[in-house]
Amino acid sequence: MAQAITAAFNAFSRRNGTMPKLYMESGRFMTGPHGALVATAINRKEIYRTYVGLDASMPALMRPGMYNAYHHVTVSGKAAGETQVVDVVGSLCENNDKFAIQRPLPPIAEGDPVVIHDTGAHGQAMGFNYNGKLRPKELLLKLDGTVELIRREERLEDYFATLSFTPDTLPAKTRSATHQLAN
Repeated sequence: MAQAITAAFNAFSRRNGTMPKLYMESGRFMTGPHGALVATAINRKEIYRTYVGLDASMPALMRPGMYNAYHHVTVSGKAAGETQVVDVVGSLCENNDKFAIQRPLPPIAEGDPVVIHDTGAHGQAMGFNYNGKLRPKELLLKLDGTVELIRREERLEDYFATLSFTPDTLPAKTRSATHQLAN
């Protein structure tokens, strides 16, 4: 296969005077640009650095916290101009729950919508429920400009769906122990 691809590329190059590019990681390359995590700034902390906390966290997008992946961040409604260097962080008390480190962004106030770009390949697909965080909803922006809900946000009953503890679902031994504790 490699010999056939090399021959086809060389033939293309001879005919057109340029070598085409070949991308092999189709998952990230194809779907990465087609997603965004939209969050709201919920707090600021001014210490030796400025931290802007979001209502989203690492379970909704783990790439930056896991291996320092870069995701472009914009603040909706804020024009280019004045910037402030900030760390954009999630709402978990984990030192790696960070979306952007020392990033120049427009001044962010509580309530501002913050958009983290290029999450299509790794947002919902890599989402998890660490520390009880529920996954956010997913919206699809259609070509005609309309938006469709394609996955609702998780609810507590989803989180506990496999933990039904009604007496008739417990094993007999557990039912007996539970009954003795109750009496």
